[in-house]
Amino acid sequence: METVSAPTTVSPERLSSPRQLAAASVGNLVEWYDWYAYSFLATYFATQVFPKGEGGLTSLLDAFAVFAVGFFMRPVGGLLMGAVADRLGRKAALTLTILLMGAGSLLVAVLPTYAQVGVLSPVLLVVARLVQGLSVGGEFAASTTFLVESAPPHRRGFFSSFQYVSTTIGQLLASGLAAVLASTLSDDAMSSWGWRVPFAVGALLSLVGLLIRRGARETLADADDLRSGRVRRPGLLDALRHHPRQSLLIVGITVAGTIAYYTWTTYLPTYANTYAGVPKGTALWVGTVALVFFMVLNPLMGMLSDRVGRRPLLLTFAAAFVLLTVPGLALLDDGAGRLLLVQGTGMVFLAMYTSIAAAVNAEVFPARVRASGIGFPYSLSVALFGGTAPYVGTALKDAGHGTLFPWYLSALCLVSLVVYAVALRETAHRPLPA
Repeated sequence: METVSAPTTVSPERLSSPRQLAAASVGNLVEWYDWYAYSFLATYFATQVFPKGEGGLTSLLDAFAVFAVGFFMRPVGGLLMGAVADRLGRKAALTLTILLMGAGSLLVAVLPTYAQVGVLSPVLLVVARLVQGLSVGGEFAASTTFLVESAPPHRRGFFSSFQYVSTTIGQLLASGLAAVLASTLSDDAMSSWGWRVPFAVGALLSLVGLLIRRGARETLADADDLRSGRVRRPGLLDALRHHPRQSLLIVGITVAGTIAYYTWTTYLPTYANTYAGVPKGTALWVGTVALVFFMVLNPLMGMLSDRVGRRPLLLTFAAAFVLLTVPGLALLDDGAGRLLLVQGTGMVFLAMYTSIAAAVNAEVFPARVRASGIGFPYSLSVALFGGTAPYVGTALKDAGHGTLFPWYLSALCLVSLVVYAVALRETAHRPLPA
């Protein structure tokens, strides 16, 4: 069979920018809505799905262990769904990821309880989380590639920023709906059926996202030739095998961003409560305000990077977290004011990374292996350094060395600072690698 030229991407001028942005963003929003809904609602469904242990904590610990299992499926999802995007087209991968997430949410929504089916209940929950972890890992690879390939050359940073804008909206929707249900329903109602509602909503949102994505344009110009075999499809590990330096570069780029992101957006309320005595409710409200501020900052930072370049923002971000994390966290007291100051200041610097992470990653790899090249090393870095941040902080606290956590964060940010300074070239004003 005749083999034609290697895959290229469609010219952004042929794409409808608002439609492409909506297609990528809605799926990412749904993915992260469902992902965070689990963590917010675990305290309610844990005793329904797992057998109760002494003290009532065993079931909750089991629920969070299943959450961690889903996290470590993300590298697999990044590799497999990235390969789908490179072999069959970006739209095929985006369709598959949102279908998987919807299926996982629906399974949780209708999950039988332990009292009804015994051990089958937690087994089905594990299956649902494995499916969702696979989906979330693949979503970043596919939507990152799709977003950046859809952007005009001078707006890739701006388009890139919607990766985390949509992630933040999904997180806020999940926390908001959980809060509304918890405040309007009794504890018994929440534990018996209320916790199912957000997962059912997530399944419905997946269908909406699927309909929006059907109207998007494919960004891989040779997708039809790849599917028919007229162009040789890249192998599953081609990106790692032929581009090892770029794969390691993605890890170096991501280490600081992922631990800073999960610390500042997810773990900081718990840290402030544990170490500074900030009431839990106050810490959560401050975190919500900071998330809204963070969401607004991302497009602004993305546009700034399109003017001044990616490296100045990345260098500023990493240097700030290296130098300011330890004294910043030491400033916390039992009031909301300092927490808002520390978290808000961190969000300014964090947005310098999150707004352009998608663009920087996509600008590293050629089109042929762009999605799979991003997916695996990025998701592996998130699983190893970002997803474990709360666990590392808690483990250090339990061992009596809790004050070491800010130093741990600073050290990892120093790794990325060196990468940005030494190994990363400026890509903002260059064409995407063909």
